[in-house]
Amino acid sequence: MTTAKTRRYDSTLRQELAARTRRTVLDVASRLFIERGWDGTSMRDIAKEAGCSVETIYSSVGNKPTLLKEVLDIAVVGDDADIPLADRPWAHVDTTAPLAERIAAGVDAGAAIYQRTAPLRRVLDIAAQGNAELAVLEAKSRQDEHVSRTALVGEAAGRPLTDVEAVGLQSVFSNEIYLVLSERSGWTHEQYKSWAAHAVVRLLDLHEEQQP
Repeated sequence: MTTAKTRRYDSTLRQELAARTRRTVLDVASRLFIERGWDGTSMRDIAKEAGCSVETIYSSVGNKPTLLKEVLDIAVVGDDADIPLADRPWAHVDTTAPLAERIAAGVDAGAAIYQRTAPLRRVLDIAAQGNAELAVLEAKSRQDEHVSRTALVGEAAGRPLTDVEAVGLQSVFSNEIYLVLSERSGWTHEQYKSWAAHAVVRLLDLHEEQQP
């Protein structure tokens, strides 16, 4: 009985240590990708700062493209819990709320995603130009972003978006626009949210009487 308990304890401890190492690797990879870019970040760099071997990274996460995919997935939802974006409470708005509140809630959710993902998406966009595996990931990321953005804003607007509106939203809601306004123009996150909320209302020609 004692031996069985010890084995279960050892197994649990190993799992906890492995999970902790994986989180550390992903945290370090995310930071280095943003600071140094794709070409400037090696697996050895990540291993050194994470305090593990390169072999451990391969066994716990995968190769370098997989690392970038994993840190992007985490950035989209904000954590590593196995809960899809569509199942996150904050990814939906209260459809009974007034229009202004719905738009604000939708913009807040979208802006939070871009704040987390924009620097990493820039890394992916550049890296994808010379890497076939990352080019596939970049294309899928853009499609996923289009789908989630259209669903979120459509829910906030209280009606389905037209194809033209869905495409036009890229001029307001996108990683590129977020970076342009936050980095080049020096806007704060709050300034972006305020501008985006007003821009969505104008772009979709929304009025308060449009209730779901």
